[in-house]
Order: sequence, then C-alpha cells, then structure tokens
Amino acid sequence: MSRLRRQVSAGSTANVVETKNLTDIKGKTGNLYESIAIIAKRANQINISLKEELHNKLEEFATYTDSLEEIHENKEQIEISKAYEKMPNAPLLATQEFMEDKIYFRKNEDDLFS
Repeated sequence: MSRLRRQVSAGSTANVVETKNLTDIKGKTGNLYESIAIIAKRANQINISLKEELHNKLEEFATYTDSLEEIHENKEQIEISKAYEKMPNAPLLATQEFMEDKIYFRKNEDDLFS
C-alpha cells in the first residue's frame, strides 16, 4: 500500500472542505500566492501518483478484446474505483501537508549565479 493510502487510511485527513485562515497560510512563506503555488504543485504530485497507482491496479483487470459483447462488470474493479473515489482529493492532502510542515520547499535566490 502506498504512503498516501496509509496516510488516508490512518484517518488523518477528512474528506471535508473547511475554511483555512489565510494569515496562517501566508505565514509559512511570507507570501500568500507563493504558499498557494507550493500547495498546487504538491497537489499535482499527489494527483499524479494516485492516478498511476489506480491505473496500475486497474491494469490487472484489463482485457484486450475488440468485441463489445465480451465486456462484463468486475466487482473487484468497481470496489477499487469506489475506494479511490472516497479518498480525499489532492488539494486537501497538499494543504494539510503544507500546514503541518511536511512539504520541503525552497526559494530560488536571485543572486544564485552572481
């Protein structure tokens, strides 16, 4: 099981959207927009890894036939899909990680090459 699935199954993240204090988010970097950009990049990383994990699991059930008559429902496949639908979405996980200081980020310095 992936680290993200373990984090979700531990119950550390609810699938409920709640308001966040913008000054708390701004306080991490000193700039609200920079904080939101960091959260958005992390949410994209989480989304990509969850999508890859889901596709890998569903690949086991893939049948490579050309006829539409042979399509049937697989209960295990449906259960896997429903489990991923119940997981919190990536921006919620990224925001929680950001607020708990679990995301490493750094600023690019302007004087880097001078």
